[in-house]
Amino acid sequence: MKRKLISAIGVAGMMISLAACGGDNGDGGDKAGADGYAGETLTVWVMDGSSPDQWQKDVQAAFEKKTKAKVKFEIQQWNGIQQKLTTALSEENPPDVFEIGNTQTPAYAKTGGLADLADLKTEIGTDWAESLNESSIYDGKQYAAPWYFANRVVLYNKKVWAEAGIKDTPKTRDEFYADLKQIGEKTDAEPIYLPGQNWYHFVGLTIGEGAELVKKDGDKYVSNLDDPKVAAAMETYKKFQALSKAPKDKDEATPQQAEVFAKGNVGAFIGMGWEAGTAIAANKKIEQDIGYFTIPGATAGKPEGVFLGGSNLAVAAGSKKQELAKEFLKIALSDQYEGELAKQNGVIPNKEALQSNLKGNAVAEAAAPAAAGGGTTPLIPEWAAVENAPNPVKTYMTAVLNGKSPAEAAKQVEDELNKRLAQQQ
Repeated sequence: MKRKLISAIGVAGMMISLAACGGDNGDGGDKAGADGYAGETLTVWVMDGSSPDQWQKDVQAAFEKKTKAKVKFEIQQWNGIQQKLTTALSEENPPDVFEIGNTQTPAYAKTGGLADLADLKTEIGTDWAESLNESSIYDGKQYAAPWYFANRVVLYNKKVWAEAGIKDTPKTRDEFYADLKQIGEKTDAEPIYLPGQNWYHFVGLTIGEGAELVKKDGDKYVSNLDDPKVAAAMETYKKFQALSKAPKDKDEATPQQAEVFAKGNVGAFIGMGWEAGTAIAANKKIEQDIGYFTIPGATAGKPEGVFLGGSNLAVAAGSKKQELAKEFLKIALSDQYEGELAKQNGVIPNKEALQSNLKGNAVAEAAAPAAAGGGTTPLIPEWAAVENAPNPVKTYMTAVLNGKSPAEAAKQVEDELNKRLAQQQ
């Protein structure tokens, strides 16, 4: 997941106690002999901003104590990482462990670049959250381990809501809509800034409806935008977008929605927690007025569906140190170090029991409740081409907002969407 991490926005992991770090518990040190893996060095690629320096130092110390091997963290940039990783995995000495975007994982699994981690899942991943682990599975096999995640929340202007006489944050979709309407009626503020092509939020709405954006037709995938459930999600989006002055043919980055919000005359917007930092950078005074809440769903107690962006950890199929790599994962994904990362980076951990580490982090606390019911874009290698500009899903959304029925809009983009799904990977 390409994103900026600030303390307001996890990781998760499974139980490995510090008592197990001595290498005498039969995990891996015993397999390697009395000297463990002494003399070996494990190469780990992590993305810029994913793992704080202190987390790396702590994991490194625990790993070296347990295995007697060294670990070398190499920081990578998101820009160009897919080509760099593709090349590295085809070479003789690939990185042993590496961070990989959750929606990118299926494509690498399909090409044979990832090691099967079924045994790791059995040992430490029995209670990984199903929604977060889903992207680590391809063709029924476990090819990665879920690491950390983030999703959208509602960022709102507390001053505007108070001026409208609203005392509590909404718990249902209808309450949310009613509050926004009240803002429009009782203040001069724009109730919500929701551009017509905030398509990741739309994906979240489809997840909430239990809809799929593609379907299988024989041995190929084709558009499923004509599904009534997709149409229902789009109608919900349209209802809220009608309360906004945002352009129907632009996404949340054109202009940056947080900068629009920063002007102080917008009630709310739907975005990532780090966008609060963008707003504050544009207008320092807005900081005291920013609040956060979970995107409300159709019923109280069940948040709206959300798109889960995040990263998995994988082991290269070509690594000559796969057993050592798994020892690293057992430590990095342990409760202790998953919890530590959750506290430091404020991201969603890979099991619900670790969400207590997010306490006191307003954005993370708002995001966490929706994670269990979240999902992603279709986890198929063929999906990658769909997101290239001009994204046909965005075209579909704008068409509906400009007056076409969901069925008409789906028909309009069907050929292009199917063409992209048919491209060779």
